[in-house]
Amino acid sequence: MTRTVVVGGAGFIGSHLVEMLLGDGHSVLVIDDLSHPCGVALPRAAEMLVADAGGPEAAQALTRFRPQALVHLAAKGGVNRALRDPGDHVRAVLASSVGCFEAAAQAGCEVLVIASSGGAVYGDAERLPASEDLTPAPRSAYGAEKMCEETYLWTYRRRGLRAIALRFGNVYGPRQDGTGEAGVVAISATRLTQGLRPVIYGDGSQTRDFVYVGDIARATRAALSATESGPVNVGTGRETRVLDVVGELIRASGLAIEPELLPARPGEVSRTCLDSGRAQHLLSWESQTSLERGLAETYRYFAERASTSPAACGPEHGET
Repeated sequence: MTRTVVVGGAGFIGSHLVEMLLGDGHSVLVIDDLSHPCGVALPRAAEMLVADAGGPEAAQALTRFRPQALVHLAAKGGVNRALRDPGDHVRAVLASSVGCFEAAAQAGCEVLVIASSGGAVYGDAERLPASEDLTPAPRSAYGAEKMCEETYLWTYRRRGLRAIALRFGNVYGPRQDGTGEAGVVAISATRLTQGLRPVIYGDGSQTRDFVYVGDIARATRAALSATESGPVNVGTGRETRVLDVVGELIRASGLAIEPELLPARPGEVSRTCLDSGRAQHLLSWESQTSLERGLAETYRYFAERASTSPAACGPEHGET
């Protein structure tokens, strides 16, 4: 691929992907409304359009740019926003996404790749690690919206485009938003750099499949060259307790502090773990960053950022 559009390219995952694609020689158009920009400037080689990806201005840009591939990574709020107002979440997210898909198809795009969420889509899966052949059973409005996006995406597969929904595990790493409602790693690291206790909703025994952002960016890049359509899990295949992750961050901080436990939030999945065998087969991908190394690098980033000037990247898919 040479002409690639990255929707949400100014955000957490998107900024990492844009840098990777430019390094590979892609011409990149970033479409982002900058409602949750990343605190890192994008390389000048990336063309930037500030607009809603589902609006007329974005459609005109797509027609002019004539992309071969489009990657949709943008999110407008996560699990909690969808829980508070599901109707508003659907209007803000689903309508924009579908409008973007159609504009890309009309512009001659050959490949559509979207960010979905393994934990949100599978819910409390009947077996773990969860594989793509399981019947989706979302427990939250956020997960239901993700399934709607995937359903619309498959209509473009039937129109001859390659369409891939990457079902991410819990993505973490440098540039993630540490001030919002999603992303236990980023939020905990931010609080620790401020000398505050991390907050855990529930008793911390809930498990997640934590995947480092660099590995996520590699999987997304690989999806652009995939020869098949369909859903693809992107995870490590390992369950990790939230309590253990927060404990590792506390150790990295050097603080003598304990997390604060609050009541579990409605719709939260108890266990998440993804079988990424299809990603290995279709994308020649597997995670490379150990949780220990990834958490150490992430905490170092937040500590350095706190010592200079605060910046935040917006909430993205795959976070709980």
